[in-house]
Amino acid sequence: MEQPEVAVAAGDTSDPLTGLRAVSSLRVLVESYELRQVEAALRTGMSWQEIADALGVTRQAVHKKYARRIDPTIAVPRRNRT
Repeated sequence: MEQPEVAVAAGDTSDPLTGLRAVSSLRVLVESYELRQVEAALRTGMSWQEIADALGVTRQAVHKKYARRIDPTIAVPRRNRT
């Protein structure tokens, strides 16, 4: 199924089994897109806080979710500790 078809199937309640499978597929797709966007943001120098703000979550949540999953060649900004 193509991406637009999956989105339509996820919103169609006439066949719950197909709809649930489509929702599951969308979840996987969104997770991969989110990781790609987090990596892109880090590459441009955005902080974990800026990424968290954009996603509507805490800095700790986004860091916990992605810190070990991002491309290891990305230079990750560190918080200043004073």
